[in-house]
Amino acid sequence: MMRKVPFYRPCVGEEEIAEVVATLRGGWLTTGPRTKQFEGEFAAYLGQRHAVAVNSCTAALHLALEAIGVQAGDGVVVPTMTFAATAEVVRYFQAHPILVDCREEDFNLDVADAERRIVAEQGKGRRVLAIIPVHYGGQIGDVAGVQDLARRHGLRIVEDAAHCCPAHFWESRKQKAESRNLKPGAGDLKPEKGEVQEEGVWRSVGWGADISCYSFYANKTITTGEGGMACTGNDAYAERMRIMSLHGISKDAWKRYTGEGSWYYEILAPGFKYNMTDIAAAIGIHQVRKADRLHRRRTDLAAAYQQRLGGIEEIILPKQLPGRIHSWHLYPIRLRLDRLSIDRGEFIRRLSERGIGSSVHWLPLHMHPYYREMYGYKPEDFPVAARLYPELVTLPLFPDMEEGDVDAVCQAVVEGIMRG
Repeated sequence: MMRKVPFYRPCVGEEEIAEVVATLRGGWLTTGPRTKQFEGEFAAYLGQRHAVAVNSCTAALHLALEAIGVQAGDGVVVPTMTFAATAEVVRYFQAHPILVDCREEDFNLDVADAERRIVAEQGKGRRVLAIIPVHYGGQIGDVAGVQDLARRHGLRIVEDAAHCCPAHFWESRKQKAESRNLKPGAGDLKPEKGEVQEEGVWRSVGWGADISCYSFYANKTITTGEGGMACTGNDAYAERMRIMSLHGISKDAWKRYTGEGSWYYEILAPGFKYNMTDIAAAIGIHQVRKADRLHRRRTDLAAAYQQRLGGIEEIILPKQLPGRIHSWHLYPIRLRLDRLSIDRGEFIRRLSERGIGSSVHWLPLHMHPYYREMYGYKPEDFPVAARLYPELVTLPLFPDMEEGDVDAVCQAVVEGIMRG
């Protein structure tokens, strides 16, 4: 019998189920004590000062841009190799997403290309206020390069870390990286023996960013079903995002329905309806507690793929770059189309024929109709992303996968390639 493997299946245990049931029986369903508890545990886990829980990473990104003061007409640097949300939140302000090409080795933002495009925009008299690096698939990008670029051009850094929890990068003492808002905390790791030669320290994702944003969508490394978090070391940003996440009502507005609250509240600004519910937070509390275990399983599965598929010349496998600890949210392979008699569409069809789910991450933003028509982009304007896109296929990777699942996926990949 053919073994079917879905693209993703959430890893939710009895602890999450019991916490949700307790929440339902407790009579408090919307933003309340469990949301506050989740915020505290998540902030501590990543070594952050503040964490603001919201209903999506998109909401977190929107609140972050509002907090740093993005205005209509501003430029915000965004990689073209990303999901819709990263650029669409820029357009919410009638601001201008400055799209940037990616690097072939990790699909992350190309800092050199970003600088060229920033200088061009500044030459037109446009204010470039911020940069939104995206850590593709869970591998942290060029953090030192982005921070140096931001210092030289006066940019705020808002990280789209939707794929990263946990993920780390090595900060060399020689780099003398400027820590913008944070102090050493729980997010720091000690290096493995022999892993990195020069003196330094492991930093958690989000280190050095003005604000970092996380996703808890169903297929992410930890989940609340739907949900997100905005983290920062800046007190003013945190307070602004918290207020704006619930209609611009004065902070701790949820307490007005408790014994320690008051019926009176004030609207401080026209905000949004982005708050997380206690039902979602009940799941998140236990997900963050098991985040390290889930990460170890993902890492083991990535290694199993490498062992089984590493000798196949028709594909290129993802790899963890030196000085990185990959979250392995995604496992994107590249098809060497010049060595194949089929295209990606046929390859995906063959996987599906064998009961294997897959996906593609992503059609670059500049190739979508909206950005093509709004800004007149052509595929060749971002040559690396345009070249990589037809080769990309994301294979299943989730903590509850079994060895038999990995074998089934790998067998389907091999048969799909080798069949005429």
